[in-house]
Amino acid sequence: MKLLLLLGLVALAQCLVHRVPLRKMKSLRQALQEHGLLERYLKDHPYNPAAKYFPTSFAVEPLQNYLNNEYYGTISIGTPGQEFTVIFDTGSSNLWVPSVYCSSPACGNHNRFNPADSSTFVSTSDSLSIAYGTGSMTGILGYDTVRVAGIDVVNQIFGLSETEPGYFFYYAPFDGILGLAYPSIASSGATPVFDNMMSEDLVSRDLFSVYLSNNEQSGSFVLFGGIDHSYTTNGITWIPLSAETYWQITMESVSVGGEIVACSAGCQAIVDTGTSLLAVPNQALSNILSALGASSNGQISCNAISSLPNVVFNINGNAFPVPPSAYVIQSNGYCSLGFEGMNVPTESGELWILGDVFIREYYVIFDRANNMVGLSPLP
Repeated sequence: MKLLLLLGLVALAQCLVHRVPLRKMKSLRQALQEHGLLERYLKDHPYNPAAKYFPTSFAVEPLQNYLNNEYYGTISIGTPGQEFTVIFDTGSSNLWVPSVYCSSPACGNHNRFNPADSSTFVSTSDSLSIAYGTGSMTGILGYDTVRVAGIDVVNQIFGLSETEPGYFFYYAPFDGILGLAYPSIASSGATPVFDNMMSEDLVSRDLFSVYLSNNEQSGSFVLFGGIDHSYTTNGITWIPLSAETYWQITMESVSVGGEIVACSAGCQAIVDTGTSLLAVPNQALSNILSALGASSNGQISCNAISSLPNVVFNINGNAFPVPPSAYVIQSNGYCSLGFEGMNVPTESGELWILGDVFIREYYVIFDRANNMVGLSPLP
C-alpha cells in the first residue's frame, strides 16, 4: 500500500512538471536587415539596454531589448485557446499580446487576441502603458485562462495592446512577451504568470529552468516546476539573489587570460533570457575589446577565434567561463563579439546583463522558493 502511495505521489509530481519547447528563429535584427530597414531602425531607436532595468513611473520595456532574440515559445489565451508566439523573458514580469482593438500596422500581421471569441474573458477598466523609447504600447488589462505547456492558469491578468509604436514591430517574429521576473517590477501591479502557477499549486516545485540550444531550430525549452537532471551532470552551483526584482546576483569580477579586466570591485548582474547578448558597462566593454584584440566596434578576425581566451565571470566564489565559440558571432563571413555597451545611471552602480550568449553555456535554474539562480555547465 505504501509503495502504491509512493508511486502515485511520484507520478503526480511528474505530472506537475511542464516543458515548453522553444523555437530558434530569425531575429528582428535579421528581418529588418533583409528589408533594408535596420539602419533606419537603429537611428530612430537609440539603444540603451539598461533602460529596461530602470523603469519610470510606467513600465519600460524597450522593444530594442528584443532586437537579437531568436528563441520563442507558444502559449494560448482564452476558451477556446487563441495561440501566440512569445518571448519567455526573465527580465520582465508582465504578459501582453496584441489584440483586435489594435489598429496599428504593427498588429496587422500578428496574432491578435479577440475577447469576443473567449467565453472566459473578463474585462477591466485598467490601462497599461509600456514605453518603447519613441512611442509606447498602450492597452487595457483583462483576465482569462492562459495555457502554458498544458498548465491552465485561470483568471490570469494580461495586457491587450491597443496601439503599438512604429512600423518596425510589423517585422517582429513574436507576438508578445511573457515575463518571468518577480511581481515587484510588474506594471500595474499585475500578478505574473509563474506566481499564479505557484499559488495555485500547478507546479510541483516553485522553480523553472531554461536550456537554450545552439541548434538552429530545436532542443531549447523552459521547464516549469522541475529540473531536467540530464542537463546537470556537471553539478549545480547555487547563487543567492541580491534583489528580488529581476534575477539579480552579485558578481565578484570578470577576467580574461587570468587577468581581471572588469568588475574589479564587484558588480551586479542580471540573468536575462530576454536579452540576447552580454550587455556590459561602456568602460568594461572597452577593456574587454582591448583584451581580446577586437576593434572599437567589436569586429574581430574570424581567423583569430581558435586562439582567443575564455571570458570568465567570477560569481559567488566560482568561475563561469564563456568560450570564444559562444561569444564570437559569425554572420555573412564577418565576426564580432557578442558584447554590447550600455549606460547605467551612476546611483545604480555597475550593472551587467548576462543574456543568451551566457545562458547557452549553462543549464539555468530560476528558484523562487529559495530566491536563487542555479548554474550547471552543460555536458
